Amino acid sequence: MNNNELVLKLEKKAVNIRQNILETIGVGKKGHVGGSMSSADLITALYFYKMNHDPQNPEKTDRDRFVFSKGHSVLAQYAALAECGYFSKDELKNTKKFGCTLQGHPEIETPGIEANTGSLGQGLSLGLGMALGGKLDEINYNVYVILGDGEIAEGQIWEAVNAASHHRADNLIAILDKNKNQATGTTNIFDCGNIENKFSASGWETIEIDGHNMEEIINALDKADTVEGKPTLIIANTVKGKGVSFAEGKFSYHNAILTEEQYEQAKQDVENMKSEVTK
Repeated sequence: MNNNELVLKLEKKAVNIRQNILETIGVGKKGHVGGSMSSADLITALYFYKMNHDPQNPEKTDRDRFVFSKGHSVLAQYAALAECGYFSKDELKNTKKFGCTLQGHPEIETPGIEANTGSLGQGLSLGLGMALGGKLDEINYNVYVILGDGEIAEGQIWEAVNAASHHRADNLIAILDKNKNQATGTTNIFDCGNIENKFSASGWETIEIDGHNMEEIINALDKADTVEGKPTLIIANTVKGKGVSFAEGKFSYHNAILTEEQYEQAKQDVENMKSEVTK
């Protein structure tokens, strides 16, 4: 498969992921449509291109690990896990129902989930622990952690940044879903300054990309594989709610209830994305 064919295949898969996200949200219940949609292309590239994982053997020792630090966007991960076959797609519509294994934040009882997250700021520390554990056990795997750009105001993130550099954790790859919005407004509520410069100054390799350009995403993930002696941060510039016309760039859809009309519009918007991909 040449690069153009690969990119097209992944772009089509990203449409499926967005359709699955909408299935988890449905009508009349709150769902984190904004951050799930902004991270959909990143999740697609991880699960269907880069990560070594096996739905038939979720606990295999040398699997790559993925931690969704901004756990409220787990709907995108559920969408990918169902698409991969970790559980039936029929489960998606039961998300957040009492007794269902798919809840509003990741829980390790769910097949394919590596860590409970959602208390923001903790995922990078968890990912670092997994990465260092692999080095101690001499097992060759990578750990991927998706962070939110609102989340990185948390102090524990920066402790993990410094610790990862100190321990030369080159099997740790953080991906910043930089959609510039958080629950109650833009990320200017707490300006963290130049993120690339801060991570670079702390000893990280940094790569900046368009987080909706599949070719740039896979190239960045490949480049991260070549980095030695230090962790990598991929800064992915994204749009909150990407693919849903009325939600794009709006913090009000961070966690929102969709009406029947909005749900149908969202499904049509994503269907239109499929038409654009297949042109």
